[in-house]
Amino acid sequence: MLLAANAAQSAATLNEARPVLPADAVSAQQVYADAPDGVDPVVTGPVSTAFKQRQASANCDTAVWPNIPMVCYPD
Repeated sequence: MLLAANAAQSAATLNEARPVLPADAVSAQQVYADAPDGVDPVVTGPVSTAFKQRQASANCDTAVWPNIPMVCYPD
């Protein structure tokens, strides 16, 4: 029973709408114009819990180049 509830919750989470970026937001493609194949937002060093939460709320793990929000990259 518990497994079924977790599966239903996971399915519901996948169907949630992604946040819309403001029209004037600078894109990763603009910032990293010298990287035509894209820049992976995966951080290999230590980061804060706040940064991890910011990435999770922006759906950075499913973002595809060139539609990667700048909040996915560390400051």
